[in-house]
Amino acid sequence: MDHDIDQINAVPLVDVMLVLLAIVLTTATFISTGQIPVDLAEAKHATPRQDALIITLKADGQLYLDRSLLSLDDLAPALIHYPKETSFVIRADRTIALDRFVTLVDTVKGLGFMQVSLEVER
Repeated sequence: MDHDIDQINAVPLVDVMLVLLAIVLTTATFISTGQIPVDLAEAKHATPRQDALIITLKADGQLYLDRSLLSLDDLAPALIHYPKETSFVIRADRTIALDRFVTLVDTVKGLGFMQVSLEVER
C-alpha cells in the first residue's frame, strides 16, 4: 500500500455539512419566532402588535414576563419598576380559563398600567 492519495473523500464532508444544516435550520425556527410557544386565539380584525412588554400565560398556568418565568404573586413586584405609560401585550393560550386571564389583566391594571392588549392570530 505505497500509493499516494491524490483525491479527498467527500462523503464524510457531505455528511457533516448535512448534519450542520439540519441543526441550523432547527435553531433558526426557534430564533425567528423568538417567543414562548402559545396556541393563540384567532380574530379576523386583529391589529399588528406594537413595541410593548410581553406577558405570556401558557395553558399549564406558567406565567412569563418577556422570557422570565414568574408566579402571579411575583408579577406585581416585577412590574412596579416600569413607567405607568408602558404598554403590555398579553399572549394567552386559547384554552386557559377566562378567570385566569381576568385575574392577570386586573393585576396589571391595578398597578396603574392602562395600555394592556391581547395578542391573537389573524
